[in-house]
Amino acid sequence: MPRMLMRATRHWLFGLLLVSLPTPPLLADDSGSLRYPRRADGDEFRSVYALAQLQLALDKAGSALRLEPSHYSMEQERALVNLERNAHLDVAWSMTSVEREQRLLPVRIPLDKGLFGWRIALLPKDRAQLLKDVHNLADLRQFSAGQGHDWPDSAILRSHGLPVKVSSSYGSLFRMLQAQRFDYFPRSVIEIWDELEHPRGRHLVADSHVLLHYPTALYFFFSRQRPDLAETVRQGMEKAIADGSFEQLFQQHFAASLQRAQLEQRQVIELRNPLLPVATPLQRRELWFSPATLQR
Repeated sequence: MPRMLMRATRHWLFGLLLVSLPTPPLLADDSGSLRYPRRADGDEFRSVYALAQLQLALDKAGSALRLEPSHYSMEQERALVNLERNAHLDVAWSMTSVEREQRLLPVRIPLDKGLFGWRIALLPKDRAQLLKDVHNLADLRQFSAGQGHDWPDSAILRSHGLPVKVSSSYGSLFRMLQAQRFDYFPRSVIEIWDELEHPRGRHLVADSHVLLHYPTALYFFFSRQRPDLAETVRQGMEKAIADGSFEQLFQQHFAASLQRAQLEQRQVIELRNPLLPVATPLQRRELWFSPATLQR
C-alpha cells in the first residue's frame, strides 16, 4: 500500500476511534459553590429537607461543590427569575409546571415523591370543623382557599371552580386565614405539621376530614445555561435512589408526618393537574409515594 494511503488510513481509523468513544459525563466544575434561595428569617425549616437531598446528591456524584445561601431572602417567583437569568442563584426547588419547565432546566426526580400534591387544610382553631361535611368537589366549592399568587396550586384549584384568594407573601397567608379573609389554606402533608409548630401557626389547626390530591412534583431547577449542574445533581440523585439512601432520608424526615396525617381516614377529593408536563416520569413507580406503603 502506498505510504500516503497508509498514513491517510491511519488518520481515518484514529478519527473513527475518537467518535466511537463514550462521551464523558457533563459534570459541574467542583471549584465553587452552589447558591440556593435564602428563606426569610424564621422560615429556614422549609429548606431543611431539600438541602439534605441536595447535599446527598452532590456527595453521591462525588462533587465538592459547597452549598451556599443567597445574600438576600427570596420569595418563590423572585428566586425563579434570578435562576432563569443565571444571576445570584444556581439552584432552586419548586413545584413543576409546563411554564416553569420551559423557562428552567428541571431534574425530573420528585424530591417530595409527589407529596406536594397531597393537601390538608389549615383552619383557624375556632373553625376546626368547617370541612366536616365536605364529601366532594361541589361541597368544597362553598369555601375559599388561600394560595400564593405565583403558585401553580392556585391555577390547579381554580381550574376546578374552587374559589381562591391570593397573596404575594407566604407569611401573610397565615394572617389572612386567621382574619377569615379566606376559609382554608391547603398545605402539603409534609409541610403542615412544621407550620403548626411555628409561632404563626399557634392559632391554627389541621383539618381532620378532607384530603385533596393532584399529581405534581417538587423538582430541583437550574438555569438552562448550566446543564452541567443539573447533570451532576441528576446523577447523584439516581445513585441515591439506587442504593436506598434517598428513601432513607425521605423516611427520616417524613415518616412521622405521614402517620400523623391519617390519610386512610380522610375523604379524598381527586383533582386533575392541567399544568403537569407530559415529561413527568409517572411511569417510574419507585419515584412516587403511595398510601399503600403506610400499611406495611
